[in-house]
Amino acid sequence: MRGLSVKLVEKALGKQGQHMAINYYPRCPEPELTYGLPGHADPNVITILLQDDVPGLQVLWDRNWLPVNPIPNTFTVNIGDQIQVISNDRYKSVLHRAVVNCEKERISILTFYCPSPDAVIGPARQLTHHHHPAQYRNYTYTEYYHKFWNRGLSKETCLGMFKA
Repeated sequence: MRGLSVKLVEKALGKQGQHMAINYYPRCPEPELTYGLPGHADPNVITILLQDDVPGLQVLWDRNWLPVNPIPNTFTVNIGDQIQVISNDRYKSVLHRAVVNCEKERISILTFYCPSPDAVIGPARQLTHHHHPAQYRNYTYTEYYHKFWNRGLSKETCLGMFKA
């Protein structure tokens, strides 16, 4: 992160963890009737995604859902909510969703880089000042993770619950 040392970020995240997921989206003759995953931002630090050749990932940009077409042999990296908080809104988590395809099935493989459950997350002091005060209160990653999953993926993000 520009302006922050690696040691500071590592200390903020504690002993980091990693989760993985493999998503299978079957072909759907009426894709407008369902989502693969509704719009959301990831609760972790970063997400690394490997897509097959079937489009399905979309990002929200200027109130429009835009496709992220797969590029062979590449990864897509999404910034999660914890980077948005640590950077005090200088970097934004990515609102995204997965849609199904009417012609082909789709597979994606993801890995999620997560803080330690007991890590205390908050804006880095170096990125707060009187012209740009802390936008979020401090919280443990466990608190955030529970609130994120308790509200489900029905809302795009739960960062508002942690505003300063």
